[in-house]
Amino acid sequence: MREIGLAALLFGFCFGNNTAQTKKIYNTQEYQRKIELLQKACDNGEAQGCSDLGIMYRLGKGVEQDNSKAAQLFTKASSRGDATAYSNLGIMYDFGKGVKQDSFKAAKFYQKACDGGNPSGCSNLGIMYEDGKGVRQSKQQALEYYGKACEMQSEQYCKDYARLKKESSLEKILSEA
Repeated sequence: MREIGLAALLFGFCFGNNTAQTKKIYNTQEYQRKIELLQKACDNGEAQGCSDLGIMYRLGKGVEQDNSKAAQLFTKASSRGDATAYSNLGIMYDFGKGVKQDSFKAAKFYQKACDGGNPSGCSNLGIMYEDGKGVRQSKQQALEYYGKACEMQSEQYCKDYARLKKESSLEKILSEA
């Protein structure tokens, strides 16, 4: 009985390694196919294809990680009105990834993302207003953008909204005392 248990353990271990190796090969092939399809979509003028391909380059999934290429693809997608691309381009400028860091451009792109219905763009713009980064600091504006993100049904953004609302109420009470 003990031998059967040992054999099962060894078989399971070997099988597990083969499964992991098979998954790795599958994922590599899957990424390569996805890259091909996204490149084709982008070449055919599909904004989301360019945006998704930019994400692949940003993360180094199926391609060599390349922030400059990602920024170029986000720029191409955003020129076609893709709100997610605007948000991602804002992040690239906000943190200087693949482009020269520029808080003013980041805020501009976050604004376009938010206007296009992207909750991350709204939240990131709220952060910019809360911190006074790339825009004139305004807790009220920050609250407005966190609120927009929250309305787009994102739990984390609702928490940011509630936190800032509570802090603003506390500041108001203290200033009146």
